[in-house]
Amino acid sequence: MALFLDTTGVSFYLEKLIKGTNDRLILISPYLQFNERIKEQITNLNIQKRDIRIVYRENKLQLEENNWLENQIGVRTSICKNLHAKCYLNENEAIITSMNLYEFAQQNNNEMGIYISKEQDQDLYNAALEETQRLLRISEEIRVTVKKVTVDTPNKTEKQVEIKSSNTKSPNKLTGFCIRTGVSIPFNIEKPMCYDAFKAWNKYGDPDYPEKYCHFSGEPSNGETSVSKPILKKNWKKAKEIFDL
Repeated sequence: MALFLDTTGVSFYLEKLIKGTNDRLILISPYLQFNERIKEQITNLNIQKRDIRIVYRENKLQLEENNWLENQIGVRTSICKNLHAKCYLNENEAIITSMNLYEFAQQNNNEMGIYISKEQDQDLYNAALEETQRLLRISEEIRVTVKKVTVDTPNKTEKQVEIKSSNTKSPNKLTGFCIRTGVSIPFNIEKPMCYDAFKAWNKYGDPDYPEKYCHFSGEPSNGETSVSKPILKKNWKKAKEIFDL
């Protein structure tokens, strides 16, 4: 059963959710500003090589957030136009709330939300996960590439980013695609599925079971890919060149 949360409850369970992440963390919020505790927890997860995704709406980071994210190599950030949803999710829990991942809201606004446990309400959790994955697919992944920003840095260099459209499925040396769901994941031909897709596949473990997408390009594969052959034959040569396979 879902649990109702007030402002204090949202903050408490959000920190608990982040700290309790063992595999994957997805933070969806139109605006970003992290308090120090959350920064420490995300940094710790990043050091442990957890899969961390942050989706937000406005590419207008404060100087501190800009500098901090630049140093979090491995944390993947995306911009989703017209985003208004706030959802925070790991492999076991989810919070849907009115609270932005924004320090002011955590301290001054009146918020409310719902806490969902996958163990206690799997259908509700899966529905939240499905919508979260949709937002990931339609968002534009960005990589913060600026050098350290200070208050003396000219404004024109404050927000330089490299943008990759998830819709075009253009590959880079970090990104692949889940062969079952199409969602962006780290490129690894030995692990071509996202966490939930792998759990479903692992019930039978058939390496030749036909899947839906190419791990390299993200395009529909019409059943021509599988765990044993995650890349479409026509893309194999290019994948070998880019990823040094």
